[in-house]
Amino acid sequence: MPAWKRSRPAGGSGRKGRGIVAVFRHDLPVGDDLSATGVSFLIPCLDEAETLPAVLQEIDEALCSDALAGRPVEVLVADNGSTDGSAKIAEAGGARVVFPAQRGYGAALQCGIAAAKHPIVVYADADGSYDFREAPALIAALEAEKADLVVGSRLAGDIRPGAMPWAHRYLGTPVLTTLINLLHRGTNRRLTDCNGGLRAVRAQSFAEWNVKASGMEFASQMLVLALRAGARVTESPVTLRPDLRSRPPHLARWRDGMRHLLVILSHSPRLFFNTGVALFAVSWAILLVALSVAAPIELPGVNLFGVHTMLFGLLGTLLGLNVFGVGTLLAARDPQAAGPYSALVAMDEGKLFWGGAALLLVSFALAVTPILVAWGQGGWRHLALEKQTVALIAFGTNGVFFLFNLIAAHLIKD
Repeated sequence: MPAWKRSRPAGGSGRKGRGIVAVFRHDLPVGDDLSATGVSFLIPCLDEAETLPAVLQEIDEALCSDALAGRPVEVLVADNGSTDGSAKIAEAGGARVVFPAQRGYGAALQCGIAAAKHPIVVYADADGSYDFREAPALIAALEAEKADLVVGSRLAGDIRPGAMPWAHRYLGTPVLTTLINLLHRGTNRRLTDCNGGLRAVRAQSFAEWNVKASGMEFASQMLVLALRAGARVTESPVTLRPDLRSRPPHLARWRDGMRHLLVILSHSPRLFFNTGVALFAVSWAILLVALSVAAPIELPGVNLFGVHTMLFGLLGTLLGLNVFGVGTLLAARDPQAAGPYSALVAMDEGKLFWGGAALLLVSFALAVTPILVAWGQGGWRHLALEKQTVALIAFGTNGVFFLFNLIAAHLIKD
């Protein structure tokens, strides 16, 4: 019989003299907080009959640690539509099984955390790649540092041969973790592994973060939203082993990697604002300098500030506005993260109409007026105004791009 189903007081008879308080009762309503120190072990599962028994056994062994002695515990399996009998194996092993309404790794974890009976939830995959016997160290770190979330860091721990692809270890995970540290870390110390799959989290804190990702990107969104909410996040070294399955993993490397990246960037409108404004300003400086220079500057092998330089400047302004526009759309979707976009997103629609009309008129006036003046001074004859033509395109398209991005933001905001 698993340790979490045995009822004996702390310090009573049993393995190594450490007791486990029984809490595994199906008649208890979901969400009951039996103890401020209670722990729910959560396993997201999709066709893991091959590995689930070994994972449940490791949880049973973890209960003999000092960190878990005397605590109420439960084991919860979020079965995500298994067809290989995983749910029956989990129940036979003493676990409570819940069935998420939506498919996906993130959906399974959201369902499981919501169904957990205890305030501390420790979760890891059902494939045996993480060792639940290391869970007590995460719980100890959670309580010692008064943290809301502890992420098991593989890069700070032990990665066994064959457990992690080279691209994940040296490219994907370090790049994504660096982005989170740069964009979202706040007052927390620098993280080393944003995708560690063995984690301990306070269920109440998790509920406040409003994590909604249903797929593998759940790991990044959970971390980003926790950091944005001012949560205390820390790490504990863990071991990553080759998984025990004979079938391929559910992870789709490039698709899920891209989803992780998009989640991290989607909560960073300020990045798009700063990048877009900088690119736009530099590009317009190039355009204005080139427009003011009577003749191109000849350097060895390079012709600067001629019409070709202006074309590159024009492309730069359009790219800058597009980057800026992405931030505008993100800010419209999430007003709490709007930052420097706040005034634009909250603009009264009447002001948007008249301001947009004025912007278009001013843009075209600034572009066309110099050309008309030069044309008139030349007796309204043929003009070779390549630079002025590029400037005309720049003024006109920049105004239109900016206005349409702003309109799009107002269309999608709540």
